[in-house]
Amino acid sequence: MIQYALQCSKGHRFDAWFKSAAAYDEQQARGIVTCAQCGDAEVEKAPMAPALQRRDRAAAERLPLSAAHPDAAKFRDMLRQYRKKVMSEADYVGDRFAEEARKIHFEEAAARGIYGEATRDEVAGLVEDGIEFLPLPDLGEDN
Repeated sequence: MIQYALQCSKGHRFDAWFKSAAAYDEQQARGIVTCAQCGDAEVEKAPMAPALQRRDRAAAERLPLSAAHPDAAKFRDMLRQYRKKVMSEADYVGDRFAEEARKIHFEEAAARGIYGEATRDEVAGLVEDGIEFLPLPDLGEDN
């Protein structure tokens, strides 16, 4: 697995994980790498700082955060709307998410929207198998 910092033509920056550099190149060529904020398909790799091993466990468990951006409230609202739309229109499959996503991907089940939960290992397996999915944002009022 490889993580790239990406940037769309409108200047939005976001991170994305790919099975390999070749998988990124293939998805980019097919035009399916799109901006997480605006959907722009004109996306390029952004400059990245090298990944350095951290010595203390607490530092390694810290989450990447950003300071309040002028559009943060608007973006948070878009994510809440996305979550609400998925939950109202897709089937909840609980902890069978990875299993159901594979069935849909390999056309063993009817194509439909689903949501549920998956372990880190299941998520890594889905990425390795080239199955596309998105995390469902959890944006409680106190986050």
